Amino acid sequence: MSVQNGSKWIEQDSAHCLHPFTNFKALNDKGSRVITRAEGIYIYDEHDNKILDGMAGLWCVNMGYNCEPLIEAATNQLKELPYYNLFFQTTHPPAVELSTLLAEVAPEGMNHVFFTGSGSECNDTVVRMVRHYWTSLGKPNKQTIISRKNAYHGSTMAGASLGGMAFMHAQGGLPLPNITHIDQPYHFGEGQGIDANEFGLERARQLEAKILELGEENVAAFIAELSKALVA
Repeated sequence: MSVQNGSKWIEQDSAHCLHPFTNFKALNDKGSRVITRAEGIYIYDEHDNKILDGMAGLWCVNMGYNCEPLIEAATNQLKELPYYNLFFQTTHPPAVELSTLLAEVAPEGMNHVFFTGSGSECNDTVVRMVRHYWTSLGKPNKQTIISRKNAYHGSTMAGASLGGMAFMHAQGGLPLPNITHIDQPYHFGEGQGIDANEFGLERARQLEAKILELGEENVAAFIAELSKALVA
């Protein structure tokens, strides 16, 4: 990749591309890093600098780049059936086979899969699902979801509300109603001088205290960042 092309891409990026979690004045003063290719665990910029991608894309390229089995599987599927939806009482073999595999490896009792396109979309869907679940059981008051301060659950309205990042809440009238937060179990940053086990128990007890404060009859779920799993 030529440096000339890199300069063109940086200029076009500044003129047309919006970046998440970004100070645009600082970005435009500096110019974006342009990633042009990748191989294994490394990415390469417009100057062909080799960079270890410790973040794995955005924590989602766990098998590395240019993984031949993934390329082959994706290519074959694109040739056979690149896309179809699961609406209107319709399914297709990849969805059936993957959901079956996930049910086999998931903990006992977790037997159904709802496919989404991102973590943010997943957590938005979870909010609707868990509230509808309780309503279907005749408990419509169970609406409140408890999360943790400084947790990250996505950038959409519901995802950012579930997350506990104050600067995100300040950007758009968040969090949405019936989402509340307790302290994070961050011993390194907030528990210095306190026994780690005691600190963990204190943060766990905050969840119990919040449920008692809100009333169990009003609490729909607790969402924890480590597993992105919703516990009803």
